[in-house]
Order: sequence, then C-alpha cells, then structure tokens
Amino acid sequence: MNQSLLQSATTATLARPETLRFDLGGELGRRLKAVTEQWLLPVAHANPRILEMFRERDLKPYASQMPWAGEFAGKHLTCATQILRLTRDRKLRKSLDRFVGELVALQADDGYLGPWPKEFRLRKGGPTCAEPWDAWGHYHIMLGLLLWHELTGDPRALDCPRRIADLFVRRFLHGTEKLHDTGAHEMNQAPVHSLTMLHRLTGEADYLALAKKIVAEFALPPAGDYYRQGLADVPFHRTPKPRWESLHPIMGLVDLYYITGDETYRRAFESLWWSMLEGDRHNNGGFTSGEKATGNPYHRGAIETCCTVAWTAMTVEVLKLTGNPIVADELELTLFNSGFGMMSPSGRWVTYNTPMDGTRIASPNDATAFQARPGSAELNCCSVNGPRILGLVGEWALLAGKPGELFLNYYGAGTLDAALPSGQTLRLTQKTKYPVGGKVKTAVGLDRAETFILALRVPAWSARTRVMVNGAAQAAPRPGEYLRLERVWQPGDAIELELDMRPHVWAVPTQYVSLPPWVSDWTVYGPIPRRPGEAAPPTPDLVPAPEAIESAPEAIVANGVSFPGRTLRSAGGLLHLNDRSSPTVIAVTEWHSDADGDVRISFDADYWTQWWVNGHEVYSTMRQG
Repeated sequence: MNQSLLQSATTATLARPETLRFDLGGELGRRLKAVTEQWLLPVAHANPRILEMFRERDLKPYASQMPWAGEFAGKHLTCATQILRLTRDRKLRKSLDRFVGELVALQADDGYLGPWPKEFRLRKGGPTCAEPWDAWGHYHIMLGLLLWHELTGDPRALDCPRRIADLFVRRFLHGTEKLHDTGAHEMNQAPVHSLTMLHRLTGEADYLALAKKIVAEFALPPAGDYYRQGLADVPFHRTPKPRWESLHPIMGLVDLYYITGDETYRRAFESLWWSMLEGDRHNNGGFTSGEKATGNPYHRGAIETCCTVAWTAMTVEVLKLTGNPIVADELELTLFNSGFGMMSPSGRWVTYNTPMDGTRIASPNDATAFQARPGSAELNCCSVNGPRILGLVGEWALLAGKPGELFLNYYGAGTLDAALPSGQTLRLTQKTKYPVGGKVKTAVGLDRAETFILALRVPAWSARTRVMVNGAAQAAPRPGEYLRLERVWQPGDAIELELDMRPHVWAVPTQYVSLPPWVSDWTVYGPIPRRPGEAAPPTPDLVPAPEAIESAPEAIVANGVSFPGRTLRSAGGLLHLNDRSSPTVIAVTEWHSDADGDVRISFDADYWTQWWVNGHEVYSTMRQG
C-alpha cells in the first residue's frame, strides 16, 4: 500500500511515489503485453470456475477441489492489478472492473467469500480435504481487492475486505475460536498481513487487535513461531514451518512495525529475510527447494513459481523498509533469471519448477496437473500467481525517500514519470539493452530547472562502474551503494551508466557436497485412485504396510485393490510419477552395501510425500512441512 495513505507510527525508508507512471519497453515491456493479452484477459472466460466455485459452494454433491482453491481469484486480481499499474491497459482495466463486480457480489451475508459449504467455513475439516486453506484464500482476495481499491478508488474493493475482516473479528477475536484451530497454519495465519494493511487504511482497532492475536498464536505448536524465532536469529529453514507460504504471515510483522513503532517486529522480519537470502536463494534468483527452505542454496529440489513470487513480494518490503540497494540487486537477479525463466515468452503459461539448470515444463502439464478441474483446466496455484513477478516491478523500480530524493533501481528500456516537490513531472527515459549489455543512457525530462537528488543503484557485483552526467565523469561509485547525484537538474540533462559486465564465477563452498544423482531401478505400484470425494488423499491403507517392507513385493494392496509392481528406471535421479487424476504411487528400491558403514542419501519430492528407509519413516511433508 502507498505509504502516504496509511496510518502509521513510523514509516518506511523508501516508498513508491503516488504519481509514478510507467511506459516500459524492451523485453519486460514485451512480456507485459504478452501476458496481458494471452493470459490476464482470457483467463476468467476460459476458466469460469475461478468465480463459479463461490457461486456453487453450497450445491450438492459438493465439488472435489483443492484445499487452496479459494486463492485463485485473489491471486489473479493481485497480479493483474499490479500489471495494470505498469501498463494502464484499457482492456485490462475494463476486464478487472467486471471481475471485481462479479467477485464481491458472491460474498455471503456474513462476509464469507470462500468456496466451502456453510458447515465447513473457516474451520478444520472439509468435504474433500482435512484442512481447507480457507483463511488463506480470503487473505489473497483481501490483498487483491485492497490493491485494486488503491489503484482505482473503487469503494466495492474496500467494503468487501472490511466485511471479511469483520467476520474474522467476530469469529476469532470476540468469539471463542482461534484462527490457529483451522490448521494449515503457515497458510491460514496469512490474514495477519491483510488485517494490518486494512488497519493502516481504516484505523479500525479490532483489525489491529486480531492481527496481534494471530502473532501471539504463531507461538502455538505446530505453527511457525516466526516472531520469536526471528528475534532469536533462528534461520528460517530451522523454524517449525519453513514452507514458502510462511512468507505471507511474516509480512504482517513489518506492517505491525509501521503501525506500532515496536522495533522487535522489524528485527524479527529482517532477521528472517537475511537468513532466507543466505540459505535458500538460488543462483537463478529462485527461492526454496521442494517448496520449503532447506538452508542449502545448491539443493536441486523443485524451485516453485509461487515460492519465488512470495520471495519477491517480501523482498520488496525489505527494500522499502531498509533502503538497502543490495536488496534491490536481489529483486533484479530474480526478475531477469527465475522471473523471466518461469514464464513462456508467449505469456500464456508459467512453470511449476524453474530449476537452476534443466527443463522447464508448461503449467498445467507439470506437477500442477492434479489441480485441474472441469471449468478450471488452466487454474493452479502457479498459473494465477506467476505474472505477479512482472507486476511487482512497479513496487521497486523507482522509489522516493525524503522530499526531493528519488532512488532509481530498475535499469531497462522505457520511461518512468514521477512528480517532484515543486509539482512538476520528472521523466526518466532509459535507452539500453541491459541486461544484455551494461550501458544505460538516461535522459532527464523536465519543464524547468529544479534541485533534487537522483540516486542510482550501483550493483554490488559491478566492481568497475562508470557514471557520466552531460559527458562529465563522476567520482567512481562504490559497489553495493547508491550514487547520490545532487544538483540543479536542467531540461535535457543526460546520464550515462556503464556497469561491469565481466563474467562472474560462483564457487560452491566445500560444506555443500554435490551428490551425484542416484540411478536405480525402482518397483512402482499404482497409480492409486482417490477414494470417492477425496481431493488430497492421505497415505492409502497399504498391505504390506511401509514399515513391513523389507524387499520389493510382487504386488501391494492399496485401499483393498491389488497393484502389481512394474519396473521404472530413474532418469538423472528423477522418477516422473505425476498423474492428473491419481496422484498417489508407491515406489520401492533396494541398495546393497558390501560392508557395514554409513551411506549418505539425498532425496527430494513434490508435496504430499513420505519416505521410509528399512521400515522407518524418515521424512513426511505432512508432518515436517
């Protein structure tokens, strides 16, 4: 949210100027146009269930849907609104105005706006899953609507989140229930962030009180305990809930710092972010491995699109909070590598996994295929979220500090307009092929001379940076800092920036051993169908039980049905077992050692995975995040 519109005890170091306008060219501009035309405009028409799930929530028989299905509309609105801020596309604005109207019309009388039947709303247990991410879905809808309200002033987009918040207040602040009791804690505690946003906009005390209560509930097992762990400088990957969804409730901490001025919220927030950077930001700017933090940036687990989008959103907040240009370096690294890499150049699809090297597979034909439903064949957690990586550029490209200070973070072809203290508009026009080349020429557009500070980001990796203003060389800037150019700027002034584009080598530290992929013949049983009505099955009833398997049996009986084994050889250490309708398989392999001794085994898999070694469960995503 724009800092000047909000009620705060303290403010961020940097903020997006209220008057900021964009006309972006180059590859970013091309991709913004492509994703608008190929995805944002047709997605709701091509996938009508994005709204119909709310209209039909009480119809029997209840639809089989994912625990997080309620997030799709909010994620779509969030990324589309942030892209609209960059493009001002008239068709997109008209489309979103209609989408918002239909969405808010589906809100129940009590404020509920999720896809679950009345008896299952905002509680643990659902007709097709054990722990619906219902509060999580409401969080994303609130976030999208609040961004739309900020951009357009649409009163519907403020009234609807307020009614959602009022429902939460009645249930979880003034009532006897705890939000903690809804389960799926790293997801369902995310409304702490939207509640703080809404409080800063409205001043409603109950929203702040509930946000503080949710933070207190962070400490109740098995929730993530983010506040206390952050204050104790515990690395994020060692916290109880190191999954990527945790970044959204963590972002509530920085808002609480702005609201209250309590430095402990800031310290916890910053500590968690720096540990994420150290342990889980990959060389391509992607975040996490196998959907969670591991403390190993060289881990070859899947780098999910949603994880990297959440990382970017949190990193934007760190940049605004601290004003540290190294944080802006991180945003650039992610945008130009994992960000562009996760998206088809056509704009039509994103990936689930954008690896450090290897193959990118189009969603929904990858690990997200199981999320497809009639009427929403293209909807999944990543497809509705990925384009936000582009929209978030508007939150960090050009930021304002104190009056008369502007900080230029984004280098790329196009123009950025912002008002100066006098009221006149500054237009910065960049001509460059960056990041293909290191030269950036910026024309300063003014109607009349004015004194102000333009601070240029000098990337930490650019050891030799040259800057000239109107052909005059400036003092050599220091890497990893802003070069503050304070002068009486004249119409037609020109800045030339030349960054050090020499290749860099990132050596893997010795403590991170690169394990060769394990190549083995596996005996695979299944795929095992879901029980009727199940969307996300737990471990099936198996005979023999995993604890009793000492060697690969001829067949396994699952839920009363026999499945004979078939041999499948791993390729590059990977078994591709995804199936759109039947996501459960059992795979067994044997490995024999010539002598006693320790054997180090590295493994990873997608969500809902359990591993046994010699009959002992050694890992479960259902219990260990």
